[in-house]
Amino acid sequence: MKYYNIVEGIFLNRPNRFIANVLINGELEKVHVKNTGRCKEILKEGTKVYLERSNNPNRKTKYSLISAYKGDLLINIDSQVPNDVIYSSISSNKVAELMEVDYLKREVTYGNSRFDLYYEKEEEKGFIEIKGVTLEADGISMFPDAPTERGTKHVLEIIKSIKEGYKSYIFFLIQMKDIDCFKPNETMDKKFANALQMAKKEGVNMLAYNSIVTKDEINLGKRVEILI
Repeated sequence: MKYYNIVEGIFLNRPNRFIANVLINGELEKVHVKNTGRCKEILKEGTKVYLERSNNPNRKTKYSLISAYKGDLLINIDSQVPNDVIYSSISSNKVAELMEVDYLKREVTYGNSRFDLYYEKEEEKGFIEIKGVTLEADGISMFPDAPTERGTKHVLEIIKSIKEGYKSYIFFLIQMKDIDCFKPNETMDKKFANALQMAKKEGVNMLAYNSIVTKDEINLGKRVEILI
C-alpha cells in the first residue's frame, strides 16, 4: 500500500489515544494517531515519525501519524492498513497459502462477529481474521499490546467456524521488516493466548507475515514462524 504527501516529524506526546503532538518543521502540530493501541514502546518523546498530510480542508487535523522509528526499526502503526495489505496480497496471489482464490469479500458477519475477510476457493471456503502487530521485543513480535476481549471473541468464533466445516484463518500482519517469529503476548493477555492455543488444537489455520516498510509504503513481506 502506498501513502502520499508524507512528511517527517518528531513525536512529543500523546494527550489521548486519538491525538498526538508532533513537531513538523519546528512547528507544533496536533495530529491524528491511526492506532488506538498503547504503542508506548514506540511513541516516545523525541522519536522520529512519518505523517501523511490530508487534502481534506474540513478535517480538524492536517496530518495522520502512520509510522515511527524504534531505534533503527521503522514500524508502521496504521491499524487500518493490515486489512488492505492482506486483501490486495491475496487478490494478487502473493500469499502462498491462499493462492488462486475465486471469491474474496471484506467485512463478513458470522455468528456474533464480523470477520475481516471471507474467501472461496474451489470446494473450500472460510473466514480470515486479521490482526496488525506493532509490538516487538528482542526481535520477536507479539500480540496484543493491550488486553483485547474483542480479539479473544474473534478467535473463539473462528474456532466455531472450523467446527462447522469452514477452513478459516487467523492472519497476523507484523507491521515491520526483519522479524522472523511471532508469539502471543501471554503476559499482557492470558485469555487471548489461551484462545490461540485452543485454536491451534482445533485446526485453525494461522499465518504470520512480516512487512516491507518504508516511509511511504507498506507491503507484504515473508512468512514467519508462530511460536505456540
